[in-house]
Amino acid sequence: MKLHLWVICASAAILAGCGEPKLDGSSEQAMQQSVEKVSSKLEPGKQAEFKEALQVVAFSKMDLGALMKGEQTPDGAAGTMLSELDGKTAGEVIVKAASIKAERAAREKEQALREIAELEALTAKAEEAKAQLAKFEVSRSRFYLRDREYSYRKEPIVELAVRNGTEHPISRAYFKGTISSPGRSIPWLIKDFNYTISGGLEPGEAQEWELAPNMFSDWGKVDAPEDALFTVEVVRLDGPDSKALFDARGLSDSQAARLQKLKVQYQ
Repeated sequence: MKLHLWVICASAAILAGCGEPKLDGSSEQAMQQSVEKVSSKLEPGKQAEFKEALQVVAFSKMDLGALMKGEQTPDGAAGTMLSELDGKTAGEVIVKAASIKAERAAREKEQALREIAELEALTAKAEEAKAQLAKFEVSRSRFYLRDREYSYRKEPIVELAVRNGTEHPISRAYFKGTISSPGRSIPWLIKDFNYTISGGLEPGEAQEWELAPNMFSDWGKVDAPEDALFTVEVVRLDGPDSKALFDARGLSDSQAARLQKLKVQYQ
């Protein structure tokens, strides 16, 4: 009986000794040596996979923000990495890394879908705003350059006649102006501009404005022929609190490109 028990214990010890080598996180030196030992037992293809998995697992618990703020010391971060790897076999490290990457990918997709929803909401809101902006009527728009006393440069002038057909007082109006000629596909100028309305413009009120853009800006450099037309589109209106009531500008070029990229990648 004793001999039988001894054989069982000896067999268990031999099997334990012949098991997969594990990482030793007791110190940085021990970890380095155990990594080399574990890696040497792997096939070349698995060695590269193990090396990548090591980095994924080791850095999964590192908080770079906390390190930058001094909330975590380098020694503390190193200790966390060692404990995260301690006692794991190559296979366990690879499985753990795959799990970490899957969780990360899921979080990234969730964040991307939220961002897609936000950008699409901005687009929808801009479309809805166009109906209200159309009620702010621009009945006349004119652009010309006129001589200025004591100056060799001509002064750009924008004349507008507007009427507030919305149900809200307007403190500031934003426009996109286009100077173009019939039969030409490329305009002479496309430029955004805005005007702060002194005293505001109440519902139903109308005003005529004469605006003088900076003569050294693109407005002052326009060299359009006499048959050129000046058209104006209302793109935003601010209320009494100076906050946007209606904004049809939608997404910027960079936001539109971002939305397209996210939709291709995550939808």
